[in-house]
Amino acid sequence: MSFLWIVTLVWAFSFSLIGVYLSGQVDDFVSVFLRVVLALAVFAPLLWRARPGWRVGVGLMAIGAVQIGVMYLFLFHAYAYLSVPELLLFTIFTPLYVTLIDEVFLGRRHVAPRFWLGAALAVGGAAIIRFGAVSPDFLLGFVLVQGANLCFAAGQVAYKRLELGGTLSQVQTFGFFFLGAALVAGLGVVLFADHARWPATALQWGVLLWLGLGASGLGYLGWNLGAKRVNTGQLAAMNNMLIPAGILVNVLFWNREADWLRVIAGGAVIVIAVWLCRDVSGRTRRYTGRHERASERQGP
Repeated sequence: MSFLWIVTLVWAFSFSLIGVYLSGQVDDFVSVFLRVVLALAVFAPLLWRARPGWRVGVGLMAIGAVQIGVMYLFLFHAYAYLSVPELLLFTIFTPLYVTLIDEVFLGRRHVAPRFWLGAALAVGGAAIIRFGAVSPDFLLGFVLVQGANLCFAAGQVAYKRLELGGTLSQVQTFGFFFLGAALVAGLGVVLFADHARWPATALQWGVLLWLGLGASGLGYLGWNLGAKRVNTGQLAAMNNMLIPAGILVNVLFWNREADWLRVIAGGAVIVIAVWLCRDVSGRTRRYTGRHERASERQGP
C-alpha cells in the first residue's frame, strides 16, 4: 500500500498544475505527447537490456497506450469544460470500473442491476453540482472524464493480471508501457494538434518536466507496482483517495473557490452510487484471492 499512498500524494498536485498552467495555453495533444515522451526517456536506457519476450512487450505497450495515451487525451480535454474540483469529483467512478472490468477479466459477465442504478444516481449527483447551469459543454466534460476513468481502470486491471515477474523485471521492462503511450500521443499530435500552441514559457516547460519525469515516469511505475501487491478491493478504494487530496491542494495552494454546498451534496449522491456497488467489490476480492496470492509469489 505504501507505493499507492506515495503516488497519491504526488498526483494530488498534478491536477492543479495542468488546470492552472497548461489547460487553454498549451495544446492538449502537445501536452500529452511531451509528458509521455519525457516519461519514456526515464526508462528508455533500460530497454537495451530488457528481454521480456514479445507477449509481455506487446502487452505492456497495449496497456500503456490505453492507461496513459488514450486516458490523457480524454483527461486533458476535460479541463476545458470542468473546474479542477469538478474533474476530481467525477473520477469517483474509477473504483466501480476497476471492479466491473475485473469481473469481465474473470469471465463473470453478469452485471448486477445495482451497477446501473448506481450509474444513474451518479449522473444525478453530477447534475446537482451544476444545477441551473448544466450545459452541453459541462456534460461533454463529464463524459470525457468517464472515458479517462475507464482507460485508467482497464490499464490497472490488465497490468495486475499480466505476468511480469519481480520488481526488478518490471522496472527493466516498464519502458514498453510508455512506448505504447507515446505512439498514441504522437499520432494525436500529427493528426489533431495546433502546432502553434507549444509550451512558450520556462514555467510551462518546468511543469511538463515535473509531470513527465516525476508524476508520470516514476509515478506510474510506483502505482502499477503497488497494484501488483494489493487486492482488487484495495486498489479500487485507493483510486478515490485522489479526490480529497487533489481538491485540498487546489484550494490551499491556488486559492481556488468552490461552491462547497453543491459539491458536497452532489458528491454525497455519487458516494451513495459507489456504496450501492460495494458488495460487488467484496465478491471480486473473494474470486481473485487465489490469483493475487500467486502474483505476490512472483515478487522479490
